[in-house]
Amino acid sequence: MSPKPTATGKSTSTTPKAGAAAVAAKPRPASRDPRRKKAYEEVAATLLEQIVHGVRANGDRLPSETVLANEFGVSRATVREALRALTARDMIRTAKGTGGGSYVQVPSVQHIAASLHTSLNLLSSAAYVTVEELLEARELLEVPAARLAAERREDTDVERLREAIRVAGPQVDAEVELAYNTDFHGIILETCGNTLLTIAAQPIFMVLRSGFARSSLGAGFHQAIREQHHEIAEAIDGGESARAGRLMHEHLEYLRPTYETLSQESQAKKHA
Repeated sequence: MSPKPTATGKSTSTTPKAGAAAVAAKPRPASRDPRRKKAYEEVAATLLEQIVHGVRANGDRLPSETVLANEFGVSRATVREALRALTARDMIRTAKGTGGGSYVQVPSVQHIAASLHTSLNLLSSAAYVTVEELLEARELLEVPAARLAAERREDTDVERLREAIRVAGPQVDAEVELAYNTDFHGIILETCGNTLLTIAAQPIFMVLRSGFARSSLGAGFHQAIREQHHEIAEAIDGGESARAGRLMHEHLEYLRPTYETLSQESQAKKHA
């Protein structure tokens, strides 16, 4: 077919230029789905799933990076990054020297509670969590814990509770009183037999108690706490579930004004 003449006398072709055709035919590069995990995240997720389901048990030594890379069909660098991610989550510990390597590490109740305590402390310090919220959460956790402790206590639990109530001395030492009170509430949480209650309640208690270490509340206050602890221990010893819960509720209500005052004083110092 001959070219068509134009008004200027120049001819044009109806066939597209080769360059334009190539550009039009070139496929656009596929955009990466942001929801899709990176290679190291997929390896970490698979290893975590194996740990959760017991395929790799607590204390098991993981294969070398080379073996894991072959197993997952990825590079050693990808495996190394996956292990770093799991180490940051305290699911793996690394040992050096003879017998070194990467080992499965399932976090303990104390470790999880400590981690939550750190996070809660930061939230509380930044005023993202108020003392009222902490007190409300504590009541929702420790009152049922006291009831369960009364239902499930053993003789040794009651003995430990009584030992955690300090005998009144001639002088008041806030640090010592705080240590006894911490033990008392911790033993109740252990005695209740519910691990999740323990994990949730301990960090809240630890955040609230920080103000007491810097306070001087007097002998009368600490004596009242001891008496309330005695009553709670007696109710738990007697298997009186409802009474134990009621006494714990009253105990926490007694402490509420003190917590609120300490919180206000702390906030005032920050803005002074």
